[in-house]
Amino acid sequence: MKAILLLGTLKKEGLSNTEVLSEFLAGVLKGHGISCDIIKLVEHNILAGTYSKMGEGDAWPGILEQVLEADIILLATPIWWNNQSSETQRVIERLDELHDEILEGKKSKLSGKVGGVVITGDSDGAQHVIANISNFFNAVGVLMPPFSTLSVLWEKQKKGAETTRDELMEKYRKDYQETAEKMARQLVKYSQA
Repeated sequence: MKAILLLGTLKKEGLSNTEVLSEFLAGVLKGHGISCDIIKLVEHNILAGTYSKMGEGDAWPGILEQVLEADIILLATPIWWNNQSSETQRVIERLDELHDEILEGKKSKLSGKVGGVVITGDSDGAQHVIANISNFFNAVGVLMPPFSTLSVLWEKQKKGAETTRDELMEKYRKDYQETAEKMARQLVKYSQA
């Protein structure tokens, strides 16, 4: 079973809370027999638009191919102003062409896949982001099982915090291991349904 995690951090360099949480979850998924490729979106030239192919130098078609090959699609995002990151929003916009195909009466290219959401932040807003992404997944035919979210809202993840990678991993293992395990079990269960 294969998962793809589209990492919507805005940080090209330096410590990213969302990236560390994504790596933590990927380790848990591996323990459940799921391979997980993490694509750090900010490292790729993904052009703005609402079609699968937008022009020369656009990295999205290659990423889309990996999404279509995966059984599980995970969107990982920090919360910025009560919303998903612009990188995560760009993924939603670029997948819009698949939604157009559904509106034309075609079968969804994402049908049969399951999805999940990973969120980091230092204040509330997770429910709003989960609702947005769940609504999008529903519109394009991705099944989002119950308990398929991992949200860590912690003051030591705030912008400018000097929390270390080890401190983040310790927090995630101590307080979120069971949540991540339950998420992994749900993703496997519903992928096989």
